[in-house]
Amino acid sequence: MPAIKIPGPYKIKFYSNENEEPPHVHVKRERKLAKLWIGPVSLESNRGFAAHELQKIESLIKEHEHEIQTAWDEHFRR
Repeated sequence: MPAIKIPGPYKIKFYSNENEEPPHVHVKRERKLAKLWIGPVSLESNRGFAAHELQKIESLIKEHEHEIQTAWDEHFRR
């Protein structure tokens, strides 16, 4: 499971067995988990994050969207 290194309290990664889905990331902090689509960034699911924190996460993902997409493409050889 490749991890994306972005400064902050979140672990951002994607799973190698999910290449049949559109590009996305899983964001984790403590026991909270969210899944966001990339291109355009949008929330797919959320377990535990408050709305204000999801806004921060979406902004962070948008800020690093290009490097996330590049890592996805390299990993899945697109």
